[in-house]
Amino acid sequence: MYSMFDLLFETPSYRPVYVISDSEMKELKKNQHQEELDEITTQKERLEDAFKAQLKHLEEREKEVKKELKVLSASKDK
Repeated sequence: MYSMFDLLFETPSYRPVYVISDSEMKELKKNQHQEELDEITTQKERLEDAFKAQLKHLEEREKEVKKELKVLSASKDK
């Protein structure tokens, strides 16, 4: 039977450490920020496209309902 202490001492408590220069770190951060900005731009475009498609669908449905309402109102008046 294992205890918490067994797991603690059996598991290596180290992780690899990488040393990079300041200029490499700046370049890494720059690349990460650019990737994040690209993803934000892509998500915004997708959201705008989805919004436009939904708006078009709602406008078409609104026209249909208004047309049906006119027909029903006209037949009721006769």
